[in-house]
Amino acid sequence: MPSQPRPGGARGSDAPPGAEHAQPEPGGATGQPGHRARPAPTGVPAPPGGTGGHDGRTDAPEGEDEPRGDTRSTTEGPTEHGGSGTRQDESADPSPGSPGPPDGVERRGAGPAAGQPGVTHMRRDGDRLRFVGAATRRIARGLDLDEIVMGLCRATVPTFSDAILVYLRDPLPVGDERPMGPVVLRLRRADRIPDERDVEAAGPLAALPADLDATGTTELCTVRPGGALAEVLRGVRPVFAEDAVDALPELLGQSRTVPGGRHTILAPLRGRRRVIGAAIFLRRPDRDRMPFDSEDLLVAAQLATHSALGIDKAVLYGREAYIADELQRTMLPETLPQATGVRLASRYLPAAETARVGGDWYDAIPLPGSRVALVVGDVMGHSMTSAAIMGQLRTTAQTLAGLDLPPQEVLHHLDEQAQRLGHDRMATCLYAVYDPVSHRITIANAGHPPPVLLHLGGRAEVLRVPAGAPIGVGGVDFEAVELDAPAGATLLLYTDGLVESRLRDVVAGIEQLRTRLEATAQLTGPDHPPPLEALCDEVLDMLGPGDRDDDIALLAARFDGIAPSDVAYWFLEPDEKAPSRARRLARVALKRWDLEELTDSVELLVSEVVTNAVRYASRPVTLRLLRTDVLRCEVGDDVPQLPRLRQARATDEGGRGLYLVNKLARRWGATRLSTGKVVWFELNRNHPG
Repeated sequence: MPSQPRPGGARGSDAPPGAEHAQPEPGGATGQPGHRARPAPTGVPAPPGGTGGHDGRTDAPEGEDEPRGDTRSTTEGPTEHGGSGTRQDESADPSPGSPGPPDGVERRGAGPAAGQPGVTHMRRDGDRLRFVGAATRRIARGLDLDEIVMGLCRATVPTFSDAILVYLRDPLPVGDERPMGPVVLRLRRADRIPDERDVEAAGPLAALPADLDATGTTELCTVRPGGALAEVLRGVRPVFAEDAVDALPELLGQSRTVPGGRHTILAPLRGRRRVIGAAIFLRRPDRDRMPFDSEDLLVAAQLATHSALGIDKAVLYGREAYIADELQRTMLPETLPQATGVRLASRYLPAAETARVGGDWYDAIPLPGSRVALVVGDVMGHSMTSAAIMGQLRTTAQTLAGLDLPPQEVLHHLDEQAQRLGHDRMATCLYAVYDPVSHRITIANAGHPPPVLLHLGGRAEVLRVPAGAPIGVGGVDFEAVELDAPAGATLLLYTDGLVESRLRDVVAGIEQLRTRLEATAQLTGPDHPPPLEALCDEVLDMLGPGDRDDDIALLAARFDGIAPSDVAYWFLEPDEKAPSRARRLARVALKRWDLEELTDSVELLVSEVVTNAVRYASRPVTLRLLRTDVLRCEVGDDVPQLPRLRQARATDEGGRGLYLVNKLARRWGATRLSTGKVVWFELNRNHPG
């Protein structure tokens, strides 16, 4: 049935042609009940007359429609923010004579006619809701502080504002911390709509409206207690510039102003416990865009709340990750020891994913007899607990190494220690002992990836080492193998993060590592091994973008060894003639090595140390001289008690032997062995032998 034309003409002045649906007027010529307007949403005022006036419009003055500039500002942005971009004048009442809806059927879109204030409010409120939803999702995607702040800026400009400035406390409080000093706000980020007039702008605030010059905005602001800015921040709610006349100059600086009235919103950023910053939203007065209204204050409050809570979480996560990372790094050796006959290099890389902290560790421990223990391990898991367990196992391994236990015994005691720490404390570990005199290496493995040996000629070999069970399983035996360690060869110990990822298995990763080592060795030729530090970098360069699922510990050892001609070794019977014989043997060795200028010092120190050894020894005493970059002397006996340096009194006849050693030697020490102890000292060589 044709609908009735409106009084006063075929269509209202605010209803452009081309509308698909029109609202039948209640009680009109159709006489059909049930054709009533859809109730307006909460907060949207209903038209006068209950279900609408005679023409379905409010009593607005003739020719005055709802302002469209503000509506366009919320709908002309990216579709991500929910803006449809549809003009609001594309719907109107049907022309006279057009058919109405069938009897008993309500038309879709029934309610106030399109283009009327009710529809305008509903569309604008819907756009705001969609924008807030899209903006909060974008903010929530950020994991760290910079991502969250950038998400806030990108979500609001240009859809909600022409420019934004984000200030955060410096430093940001973490958790329950109570800052004691004054509140200081630092400009963290700014963004704006690009404009040709602002091309020449420079500085950290280049992303601002042209009338807010970068040179006039302070980066740092100290909030005065009881001042205008402090009152706004304490109030938490966003305010217009007209309500923050004194607060904005305090934040931005007295020399510059921002658009006044309702073109600027100052929104405090409140976290869970305190205000952590502020955001300023600006709209240019010279643009074809309406100023902010009261509904935009609610939008700014939503954005500020979500951003502040996200920043709180990011700061807490960053602090936890920092503590865990520092915990692990402090448990790793700061520097590697300068062991005799071997050069060392190491690398540690945290995982690239969010769980950056693991339980990987490496270590190099000097042992008696110029030997060195090489250790690499990996505690299962990624947390501060894993890092703490790693520290305990590393300390245990150092203690066991100091007892000079065989590698398989060290792993056995580590396994027992892991079981004492908890039933689920598991780790893999590889323990190797290198002897530069015999050019041999003894290796024991507990479920760790096998080491790779790069020979001097450029051939890389994956060593056949019994895999063993991980530490913490319990009830298993560990085997040790003894292999050749030729001079010039390089041993590479690593954790599974280097060879295993989501893109490849362990076998393929080990083969790729072996191939990479051979390719690197070819660059320096068969007679020259590649530099150790550069070799470590080349190994890490083989990692692709998706190969950093786990943290990586890498320990490289270049075997130089000690030539037999640089070693002198004797057995001395524990009697009164041993010191004089030791002096004579040392003098002969120094003459052969052309180190005669050290004769007096060596004879004195050897005599003192051998005298202490034969006083309590029941078996032959060993004397060994090693010529490397320094002259090293080692005296061994079967007494486990270690000597202690003490200050002799003036009336004492003895007790000055170690005092002389401490004064004349470059370094000295004593190490307990399973069969006794070794006392050693080193002297600098005045010229090469």
